[in-house]
Amino acid sequence: MSARAQAILPLAIVIGVLSFLWCEFALNFTFHWAADAELVPGNFHFIVWAAFISWGLFFAAGGDNAAASKIIVASIFGSVAALITFWLAPEIAAVPDFWGIALMVGIMAFVLVAVLIAGDWYYVAGTFPAFAANFAFWQVTGLDNWIPEGATLEYGWVFVSTLATLIAGVILGYLSAKITAAVTPKPASAEA
Repeated sequence: MSARAQAILPLAIVIGVLSFLWCEFALNFTFHWAADAELVPGNFHFIVWAAFISWGLFFAAGGDNAAASKIIVASIFGSVAALITFWLAPEIAAVPDFWGIALMVGIMAFVLVAVLIAGDWYYVAGTFPAFAANFAFWQVTGLDNWIPEGATLEYGWVFVSTLATLIAGVILGYLSAKITAAVTPKPASAEA
């Protein structure tokens, strides 16, 4: 087996197993455990696909402890920007006029980029996917009000559910990196 395969296959196996476990947990949590037993307050959900966004961002940011911190902060900033959009957009323009949503998205995009002024600790590339994950969940739950009386989830729960799921994705990324490091065979010493 090539050195490249020896380096990549353990990561692929670990990510495959963790992906299976995540999907099994998140789907059962949302559609069975939480729904049937009312184990959590309100309408909290784990959003399967949102975790994969922050999981990928963890590796894009370096796949280490610093990356985990960057993506958690980016997830918080992106999610808060989305929450502000959800709150203010309907106050600006009623549906079907979407210019209020478009205006808030533009303003929040400006703010998310402008925060770069504060320093290198801020990972703006992670804020946009976090914002988008919140926005997508907000839209599919009917809160864009395109469908009359279509809202199935209050926007506060969209924010809480999406942010928690994004953080779960960072944890999955961190675990996949640590588990892979533990199970990957170390290269033979070059000493002769």
